[in-house]
Amino acid sequence: MLYVAGTDTAAEASPTAFARFVDDYFEAKFAFEPSNGTEVGLHQYDAKLENRSQAAITARIAELKRQLTRLSAFDRSRLSFDDAIDADVLEGQIRGDLLDLQTLRVFERNPMPYAGLPGRAVDGLIKRDFAPAPERLRSVIARSKAIPALYAAARANVQNPPREFTDLAIRMAKGSTGFFEGSVATWAKQAASADAALWKEFEAVNADVIAATRDFATWLEQDLLPRSKGSYAIGAENFLAKLKHDEMVQLPLADLLAKGEAQLDKDYAAFVAIARQIDPLKTPAQVMAALSDTHPPPEGLVPAVRNSVEDARRFLVERGIVTIPSDVRPRIEETPPYARSGGFASMDTPGPFEPKATEAFYYVTPVEADWTAEHKKEHLRLFNPWVVALINVHEAYPGHYLPFLYAPRFPTKTRKLVFCGTNAEGWAHYAEQMMIDEGFGGADPKYRLAQLQEALLRDVRYVVGIKLHTEGWTVEQGAKLFEETAFQEPANAYEESRRGAYNPTYLYYTLGKLEIIALRDVYRARKRASLRQFHDAFVAQGSLPLPMMKKILLRN
Repeated sequence: MLYVAGTDTAAEASPTAFARFVDDYFEAKFAFEPSNGTEVGLHQYDAKLENRSQAAITARIAELKRQLTRLSAFDRSRLSFDDAIDADVLEGQIRGDLLDLQTLRVFERNPMPYAGLPGRAVDGLIKRDFAPAPERLRSVIARSKAIPALYAAARANVQNPPREFTDLAIRMAKGSTGFFEGSVATWAKQAASADAALWKEFEAVNADVIAATRDFATWLEQDLLPRSKGSYAIGAENFLAKLKHDEMVQLPLADLLAKGEAQLDKDYAAFVAIARQIDPLKTPAQVMAALSDTHPPPEGLVPAVRNSVEDARRFLVERGIVTIPSDVRPRIEETPPYARSGGFASMDTPGPFEPKATEAFYYVTPVEADWTAEHKKEHLRLFNPWVVALINVHEAYPGHYLPFLYAPRFPTKTRKLVFCGTNAEGWAHYAEQMMIDEGFGGADPKYRLAQLQEALLRDVRYVVGIKLHTEGWTVEQGAKLFEETAFQEPANAYEESRRGAYNPTYLYYTLGKLEIIALRDVYRARKRASLRQFHDAFVAQGSLPLPMMKKILLRN
C-alpha cells in the first residue's frame, strides 16, 4: 500500500500502519542490498546482485529521504512502547545510510566493497543448504551475470580513494579470483550433477566472472593504485554524526577521547601488573612475546581453534552464567579469500529469517601464500593458546554465536534485522572480561594477561579511530600505538591501524563494553537480579543501540 501524505493521524499511529512502514523499509533496503537479503534468509533476493550505478545510488538517496519523511509523520508518543523504540532505531539507520551515501559518499571513496561483494554474494548461496543445490546453482548463475556490471560501476564511481583502501581491495580481488576458480567451481560441479546443460551454463558464466575479476584486480593495481591519493579522514563533524546515527551515542569529541584514553591507561597499568606477576625479570612486552612463542604452525591454526572452542561453552554451562538455548555448534573454517580484509577471526551466522540452513561459521584467517616469512610468523603468534581462548569467548561463547541462538526470541522484525556495533561487538568484548572475572582459565594469570591484551587492542582502536579521522594521524602513527601500548606484532599492528581508516568508529568495542557493564550493575541493583538473569535479558532483545537497551531493560 502506498503512503499518502496527509492521511489520518490516528490511523498512521496505529500498530498496523507502523508495521507497514517497517515492512516497506526493509523491502526497500534489501532491494538495494539483495545479497544481504539472502544472508538474513529472505530468498526472493537470491538471483539478484547489488546495482551500484550512479542512477541506482541517486534513487536510493531519494528513497531514504522519502522514508525519513514518512517516519517523521508518526506521533511516537502514540505508538506502543516497542514500536516507539523501533521507530527511533530506524530513524538512526536511515540517517546513517544518508550520511554514508550523500555526505561521505563512500561509494566514491572506497573500492573495497566492490572487491569483496561478488565473493560474499556467491558464497552466501553455496555455503548453506537452504534449497536444493541445482536451484541454488541457478541463483549463482543469475547473480554472477551481474558481477561484471558491479566492477564497471566501481570503475565509474571510485575517483580518488586512499591508498590504504586500494591496497586492501587488491588483496580481496585477487583472493576472489582464486575463490571463483576453486571453491565455486568445485561446488557447482557437484550441484549440477548429471545436468550437463546447467553445468555448461555455469562454466560459461563463471569464466566471464573469473576474467572480469582478474581484470578488476589488474585495474585496481595498475590504474587506481597509482592515483589513490585521497584522505581517509572523515572529520570530527562526520565522525560524531556517524556515532549519533549508528550507535545513538552523543558525547563531545574531547569527552569521548578522554573516556577512551582513561580506559587505555587503566588496562595498561593492569597489564603491567599481571606481566610482573608472571615474570618480574622481563618487561611486559617480553612477557607477552614469550606467551606468543607458543603458537600453531600454519596448517594447525584452524584445528587449534576447533580443539579449544568447547572449553568456553563448558564453562558457561557449569557456572550457570547464561542460558544457552541450543546444543548446535558453529563450524570452524578458514576465512574465505574475498573476506580477508585485515581481520583475524569472525562469526558468520545464518539470518534470522532462514528457516532451514542453520550452519554458523566461525572463520579464522590463515596466513597468505604471498606474505613474507616474517608476516606469516607474526600473524600466527597472535594465536597463542591464551589469546585463542579469549577469541573463542568473543566469537562464539558467549560472544557473537550466543545472540544468534537467541534470534528467534527477538520480539520484533526490526530487532531481528538491525545490527549495532556498541551492542554486538560491545557484548562480545564485555564477555571476555566477564568470563575471566568469573574464573575462566582458573588461577593461571596468563589468561588475565591475554584478556588485558585483547582489551588494550580495543582501547587502542578507540583512540586510533578518533585520531585518524579527527586529528590527522597517519596509519603508521596508529600502528606505532598498537605496537607500543597494545603489544601487537608489527604486521598485525599495521593491519589494525589500517582497519581504522575504513572503519572509523571501531571504538564501539570498548565503548560498548563500558556501557554494558554500567547497565548490568544498574539492572542487577534495581531488579535484584543474578548475573545470569541480566545476561538472559540482554541477549533476548537483539542488537539495538545501547540507549534503547537501557530503556527496555530498565522499563518501570
